[in-house]
Amino acid sequence: MKTIKAGVIGVGYLGKFHAQKYASLPDVELVGVADTDSEQAERIAEECGCKAYTDYHELIQLVDCVSIAVPTSLHHAVASQCFQHKVDVLLEKPMTVTLAEADELISMADEQDLVFQVGHLERFNPAVVAMQPYLTTPVFIESNRISTFKNRGVDVDVVLDLMIHDIDIILTIIDSPLKTIHTVGAPVVTDTTDIANARLIFENGATANITVSRISLTNVRKMRIFQPGSYINVDFANKKIMTIQLQDELLESGMPKQQIEVNSFAGQDALLNEIRHFVYHVQNRTKPEVSGREGRNALDVVLKVIDQIKEHQNLDLYKNISNPIRK
Repeated sequence: MKTIKAGVIGVGYLGKFHAQKYASLPDVELVGVADTDSEQAERIAEECGCKAYTDYHELIQLVDCVSIAVPTSLHHAVASQCFQHKVDVLLEKPMTVTLAEADELISMADEQDLVFQVGHLERFNPAVVAMQPYLTTPVFIESNRISTFKNRGVDVDVVLDLMIHDIDIILTIIDSPLKTIHTVGAPVVTDTTDIANARLIFENGATANITVSRISLTNVRKMRIFQPGSYINVDFANKKIMTIQLQDELLESGMPKQQIEVNSFAGQDALLNEIRHFVYHVQNRTKPEVSGREGRNALDVVLKVIDQIKEHQNLDLYKNISNPIRK
């Protein structure tokens, strides 16, 4: 395979890791990184052995592909410029602010046969990959993604920041159209939703119950998948899965005996796997697993969840609350 020339646009907290991964790959030349913060761009460029730019327009004239890790509000503008220059794109999640923006980017990529991947990192978590062979017919999914407060990413609510990961995975697990959504959520520390729950009910009867929080005392990232005759527990943080298969033989209690298997993948790097996947499809001109359409599907559900929560928050309960901690 030919060496791919890559760049990273936006090298803040997340983008700098993208740059490090590209720099580590033998079949990739990291040409440069771009950021409006010139000092940050220079720092990451020096660390990764590439050139720094403050104007990403200069960088995209020199590369085959880019990772885009700028604020979500800029995703559409930056990605569309890359597509106009026939540059393949790995765009961080959420892919855009609106569905109209998402549809336009998908069309631009399709018209020019460009590779368009959306950065749903958990798809490349080795525990998520390992659970695939055990999936049969999920009927109930319980997902919890709760974390301690960090003063990062609070410009968007917790649904767009965290729940989108679980919604994306659930949409790939349940092979049925979404029927109804029931939500609750509340702002506690910031002016946007900090804790939320969504119950997704699909046309085939499968149900997913998702809870997210960024104001908890502990960090938990787990998903439990129940299906006839078996149960799967996915621990995203520790990259571990536990599978329980029910046996024909019964215990004294009447419960079937259980065959339990635990597998751990702690040594694997999800972001490196994601970028390798992107580079492979750039080299082979093929469609990535998490294309623009998959990113758009997750965004569609997320926006519906957010709209429904906002309807609830128009109640007098929220209008009259004054919280000195909130912005």
